[in-house]
Amino acid sequence: MNKKTFLLLITAVSALGGLLFGYDTGVINGAQFYLSKHFDLDSAMKGWVVGSALLGCLVGAIAAGPLSIRFGRKYSLIISALLFSLSAFGSGLPSFFSESVFLLVVFRIIGGLGIGIASMNAPMYIAEIAPSDIRGKMVTYYQLAIVIGFFIVFLATYFIGNNLSEAENIAFGWKYMFWSELIPSCLFFILLFFVPKSPRWLALKGNDTAALEILTKIHGADQANKEIVDIKNSLKTSDSKIKVNYFSKIILGIIVIGTTLSVLQQFTGINAVLYYGADIFEKALGFGKEDILAQQILLALVNLLFTFVAMFTVDKFGRKPLIYIGSIGMIVGFLLLGITLQQESVGFLSLLGVLIFIASFALSMGPVVWVLLSEMFPNKIRSVAMSVAVAAQWAANYVVSQSFPVVMDSDINNGATWNGSLPYFIFIAFITIIMIVTYKYIPETKGKSLEEIEQFWKV
Repeated sequence: MNKKTFLLLITAVSALGGLLFGYDTGVINGAQFYLSKHFDLDSAMKGWVVGSALLGCLVGAIAAGPLSIRFGRKYSLIISALLFSLSAFGSGLPSFFSESVFLLVVFRIIGGLGIGIASMNAPMYIAEIAPSDIRGKMVTYYQLAIVIGFFIVFLATYFIGNNLSEAENIAFGWKYMFWSELIPSCLFFILLFFVPKSPRWLALKGNDTAALEILTKIHGADQANKEIVDIKNSLKTSDSKIKVNYFSKIILGIIVIGTTLSVLQQFTGINAVLYYGADIFEKALGFGKEDILAQQILLALVNLLFTFVAMFTVDKFGRKPLIYIGSIGMIVGFLLLGITLQQESVGFLSLLGVLIFIASFALSMGPVVWVLLSEMFPNKIRSVAMSVAVAAQWAANYVVSQSFPVVMDSDINNGATWNGSLPYFIFIAFITIIMIVTYKYIPETKGKSLEEIEQFWKV
């Protein structure tokens, strides 16, 4: 097997963690429309059912750091695959055992633990094996897998929903939507046993021989020898036996910058649109129930296509230019949606606004944040720093998903001034902040090795 094929295969397998991330978070979109009617949920309870998984994601991301340090990236991903499978099976059980949402929430939280662990370890693993000149593209495979997961689950929920009556969907169709995740989760679990361990983790653990062997398979002997020297020098600058002071001015500053960028990804409003897309299409945009799942497929398709655009431009144009371009596009999209809602002229321009927003996010903050988080932290703090940044992202995700339906149903939002548009103008304000933070604090990492990026921070 040649180097390129070997790299692509192990990247594809690890990126399946992203597919399950997208599938698990996307399945609630189609399912919640019916299970909300099944359990007769109000706005706050609907937010809890959707948001409960995100609490699991938060805990999983916090646990991912210690798991990654102790067991490595590979075995952390295997743990996440087990959690995905357990969650997928268990989420359909409540309709058999009880009319309470308690069991559903428990299994959604278990799935969240899997997402939290995978969302940190998968992109970090890819970044640690990829050559510097194509690392952005390789890590973008993770985001591509996320949107493929969304796309596949929207197809699955559309197929299930369309082949059952509305009464059947409300009674048990949503259960089949959850169970469909068992196929990719079991595949992910099996394939992970065939990928190598991260060479940088092996070097961190003092196993330079195994690290060099894996690097040679990926990069060839000459480049592998150079990389192992750079990795060892990076670790030597702060002896790994000496405890890292995470509260030092430089280290804490790096973590705060990465965490801020991570949180702002969620405050774009992306998951409000993805989680509650069915409600937005029905209530805000006036589509009939029969059109909702079809509109979701259109949304997922746009997300998928523009992620490909990001994949083939992130190493050519750089990370920061894509963020600027995408941020402007997201603002334009939400302005179209917000103004048409406010002026009570909902129609084609409203839908176009949603699609422009999704396209702009898909070519910028979606993939680029994962690329930057996986590469911007120094070797000695990468596991812990990325764990903090990803945990904060899930906390922000929870805040948005829990509050969005409440704000949407509030008297202020539905009054004569806003006419349902208030959340989108709030998101526009945060997207503006993204451009400011990126300009002032985010380094351009295009074409640099992880060890060269480390020198930017002067640690």
